[in-house]
Amino acid sequence: MDNYLRVGVITRAHGIHGEVKVYPTTDDCNRFKELNEVILDTGKGYLPLEIENVKFFKNMIILKFKGMDTINDIEKYRGKDLLVTRENAVKLEEDEYFIYDLLESEVFTEEGIKLGILEEI
Repeated sequence: MDNYLRVGVITRAHGIHGEVKVYPTTDDCNRFKELNEVILDTGKGYLPLEIENVKFFKNMIILKFKGMDTINDIEKYRGKDLLVTRENAVKLEEDEYFIYDLLESEVFTEEGIKLGILEEI
């Protein structure tokens, strides 16, 4: 999974026409408008999904994927992660990092004393 970054989690179906509510795990929700494709981690493999439509509702993203036209097509993916490749990730500025890249890093005080390993943010 090192080549992929999580941008959201499917929470549930939205309506009966294959739309899904997505909890974003990115700090830039507008990035979904720029994406043509995300990768669904099905738990058994990776499935590329073409994005047909993006809407925003409160703190959620509502996505419609090409070929997912009914609630039955999408409901089985509830709780699954949506990923992007690093090539499709937002470009970072100098001294900016993806959270995923910081996990498992050693943490030190300014004096050089090791505090431990970063497990979660």
